[in-house]
Amino acid sequence: MADFDVIVVGSGMSGGWVAKELCEQGFKVCVIERGRELDPVEDYTDMMDPWQMEHLNMTGPALRERYPVMADYYAFHSYTKQFWADEIDHPYETAEGTDYAWRRGYHVGGRSIMWARQSYRMSEIDFAANAKDGVAPDWPVRYADLSPWYDKVESFIGVSGNDDGIEVLPSGGVYQPPHAMTAGELYFKAKVEERWPTRKVIIGRAANLTQPTEEQLALGRGQCQARNHCFRGCSFGAYFSSNSATLPAAEKTGNLTLMADTAVHEVVYDPETNRATGVRGVNTRTREPVEVTGRAIFLNASTINTALILLNSKSDTMPNGLANSSGHVGRNLHGHAGKALAGGVLAGFEDIHHYGRRPNGFYIPRYRNHLEPGDGYLRGYGYQGQVTRTSWRGRIDQAGIGSAFKDRVRQPGAYSAFLVSFSEMLPRFENHVRPHATRRDKWGSPVPVLDVKNSENEIMSVRQAARDAVEMLEVAGATDIWSNNTPDLMPYAPGDGIHEMGTCRMGADPTTSVLNRWNQSHDVPNLFATDGSFMASSACQNPSLTYMAFSARAANHAAELLKEGVI
Repeated sequence: MADFDVIVVGSGMSGGWVAKELCEQGFKVCVIERGRELDPVEDYTDMMDPWQMEHLNMTGPALRERYPVMADYYAFHSYTKQFWADEIDHPYETAEGTDYAWRRGYHVGGRSIMWARQSYRMSEIDFAANAKDGVAPDWPVRYADLSPWYDKVESFIGVSGNDDGIEVLPSGGVYQPPHAMTAGELYFKAKVEERWPTRKVIIGRAANLTQPTEEQLALGRGQCQARNHCFRGCSFGAYFSSNSATLPAAEKTGNLTLMADTAVHEVVYDPETNRATGVRGVNTRTREPVEVTGRAIFLNASTINTALILLNSKSDTMPNGLANSSGHVGRNLHGHAGKALAGGVLAGFEDIHHYGRRPNGFYIPRYRNHLEPGDGYLRGYGYQGQVTRTSWRGRIDQAGIGSAFKDRVRQPGAYSAFLVSFSEMLPRFENHVRPHATRRDKWGSPVPVLDVKNSENEIMSVRQAARDAVEMLEVAGATDIWSNNTPDLMPYAPGDGIHEMGTCRMGADPTTSVLNRWNQSHDVPNLFATDGSFMASSACQNPSLTYMAFSARAANHAAELLKEGVI
């Protein structure tokens, strides 16, 4: 008899949702997490004052040596390093001639602790894009299949925003009141939409509670305090994370077992029954071997790690890795290409200030190759940005001393605009992750080798995004405009957007995909994957909401199969 009905490998954005849905239906679920449990009192630093920050918030040589990929990332500091995996204990390699920025967090909750909380649906246009463009197999689902699951997820996690009536960015009917746009943003919006009716500037849709429901309050969550300390962890539980919402909901059922400090290396497979029977791994503290059995297995270890687990799960029956008859496990690794950057000063509004440090900004949904033509590339991009008044933090490098200096920096500065783009990256077979032939990490798992390049399509998209950003600032009357808009602009390293996906893509044809329309393995019926690995294309909007909707959908499908005894 199996130890559990369901094993979920990974406790983050998607794994938490699988656990919640299956626990609430009465199944005994074991969530296995390679990292440690977090203690909000010890690990969350959202209550720290600036003067309490080590080295005045500077990233010194010692941290840069241990975290070379993370060192310049906005959410990485000496007081948030506990949330991020370093490259010494958790190494990876890149293939010759390539670069990849792999930013991970190994702890209970995963990157749901550090995510930017932007929550956007994919549209029918996105789900039909592969078939339309012929660049990859068609998605086996359409927007209508996901719409009720988006509703369910948005209602539970709490998304603030508006029904904006935009075809390429569908709206739900379950939003909490949005944070207000600033005076500068309203002006920017008016000028851009007047010049280009095809472009919409909307308030971002963010998973920050502005009007908590009874269900959310019952889980111990509270209202967003508009402090913008989210990447430090939130002591109020005001933004969605596995730790604040899905895992507590699962725990309330009495059906959840959480096994932290356990790195899963492989899925155990029985060729006689063609079923996965469990997982094997190691306790990361004691290095003792661990094996857990279950009736169904969900892989939610994140896109790259899920592929590595399957590729490492070799047998005489499946010598190329478990569930890999198609040869596509680890392939088609894609995400979002970035970043076009631009900013400037918007004069005026000196008599208007905005409240607090809103943990959100505006969003400009994709318009290229939809309402406006693109310049020779497929798909498009969206922008995130804000127009806010500069504060004392913007003058931290100014010289001065005494009361006159203090009075000067207390005065708010001008409204400053900022835009950053995210372009869709096309899935390509040659972009992949593979286990290193000989090198192992300290726990005995093969080190991943990432072989990923941006294509000409991404290069052209990012370059036009940079040009567009400058034009929009000019139309809004911005001065002191700066940008990375150059004729030879190249996208940042793949992975920099922290939206990796596609290594176990879903599709209708088992010869070109790994999973079916229910996130279920074509080859092994009781094996599922609902992290970003299932994505057949990326669209250009933040993907976490889509991961969660697919996870809830797949978990409920698995529940029916478990009840029927099919798996």
